[in-house]
Amino acid sequence: MLEELGLHHGLQGALKALKLVEPTDVQGQVIPEALKGRDLLVSAKTGSGKTLAYLIPSVQRILSEKQTANAGTLVLILVPTRELARQVEKHFAQLGKNTGLQAGVIIGGSDFKYQKSILRKNPEFIIATPGRLVELIKIGSVDLNSLQTLVIDEADHMLDMGFRGDVLSIVEACTPDRQTLLLSATLRHSGVTSIASEILNDATQITVGSERSRHVHIHQQVILSDDKSHKEKLLVHLLKSNADVDQGREKTPIPPVETVAAEVEPSTDESPAKSPWGQAKVRVRPRQVDPEESADEQTDVLDASPAPGQSRKTLVFTNKRITAGQLSALLRYHKFRAGVLHGELSQEERNFMVTQFTEGKINVLVASDVAARGLDVKDIDTVINFDFPRGVDDYIHRVGRTGRAGRQGLAISFVSANDWNLMAAIERYTETAFERRTVKSLKAKFTGPKKLKSNGKAAGKKKKIKGQDKSASRHRNTKNKGKRKAKRAGSEGNEGASLVNDGLSPLMKKKT
Repeated sequence: MLEELGLHHGLQGALKALKLVEPTDVQGQVIPEALKGRDLLVSAKTGSGKTLAYLIPSVQRILSEKQTANAGTLVLILVPTRELARQVEKHFAQLGKNTGLQAGVIIGGSDFKYQKSILRKNPEFIIATPGRLVELIKIGSVDLNSLQTLVIDEADHMLDMGFRGDVLSIVEACTPDRQTLLLSATLRHSGVTSIASEILNDATQITVGSERSRHVHIHQQVILSDDKSHKEKLLVHLLKSNADVDQGREKTPIPPVETVAAEVEPSTDESPAKSPWGQAKVRVRPRQVDPEESADEQTDVLDASPAPGQSRKTLVFTNKRITAGQLSALLRYHKFRAGVLHGELSQEERNFMVTQFTEGKINVLVASDVAARGLDVKDIDTVINFDFPRGVDDYIHRVGRTGRAGRQGLAISFVSANDWNLMAAIERYTETAFERRTVKSLKAKFTGPKKLKSNGKAAGKKKKIKGQDKSASRHRNTKNKGKRKAKRAGSEGNEGASLVNDGLSPLMKKKT
């Protein structure tokens, strides 16, 4: 299909070198519409090929139209994180190597003067994070008067990070007769629809797949856990089992676990379910194992298989930066080739870690959510959520780092008592029944809620009210309990008593 679009010969050569003949679903829908010059509002899941979907038509437009001499920036791509900016630059370098086009990366954490020198070279493409670009616009270093295409990638995450004001400031600096492409993993974000109505002009909406659709190439498991110490032991155990497989203990490679059926069967009983694992039942076809393995080894080995000649790569997510640092140090103590990636590192350190992980010099990367979007390493076999993600979107983007480009992947999440209800909510939202997994030598004390609601969440205990009388617990009925009203002097039954003269009571006549 890509050959039918009549692309520039430089683009065609790059696509052949990348062995891209058939476009992905999102590329097949976005590229033809973008080539027509229309504004687009695109929703597609992570790892679906969105980057090339907007790079190909942007490059084609520049090559097919005659450009004025000394024109300023022609294509501006806004991304929320530095890692995503580097990934987009990498894709552009592969796509535009035979076109003569240049790209500059403008991100925070890099030298300000060096970035000004990049802009003086007048590259056709600028890939930027909003904060640093706004700074350069204010001092007049960015020329957007000739802009042809504005791309806003991962718009939902950009708005969550508080970049709405910066994005609108950048839009105001752009020429009004531009083409705008706004891409997001979800369109249910209220901020995305709001900003789309402000910056898009008669936009065509393209939705590829459902954001609730399960990752068909990712096998998703959960392991019950207790405290941080218990999770550390689980992680070390899983990684050691994984390393043993890489060292050749298995006589035959372990194929990925194949899910035969994953059905949620509604309960016929109206009372809460008593099973600690709820009502989700998953039948999993057993994998092939060496008969000489023990039962624990057959259960605990990671099931995602690496590409031939490669060691397994595991991405471990934590919710806090300090946890990521502590965990990477622990893994290095246990002789793992582990690195760390979080927002407190300098840009040079972050680039170094990503490069080491990509090249296989480290095979375990412990990261905060800074890597949940934008980290595109094709051969990540396993994602482990050491800390359970804080929401549905975070979970979807974390596990989306594996199982990319049609490869099989494995996602394992450690679930404690506090995470149970969120896990159940994600199962319902994504319409996926997670496989329950047990490490026999490290079973958790937490075995799941004793009773479950119909939605899979834990059923809480109702507080019993004394006598089942709600009025008995009302403050207005108990606030004066035990206090007797003082009789007023001179009232009935107290005739002849002297009047109270406290200076506040109303004057009263004596009865004769």
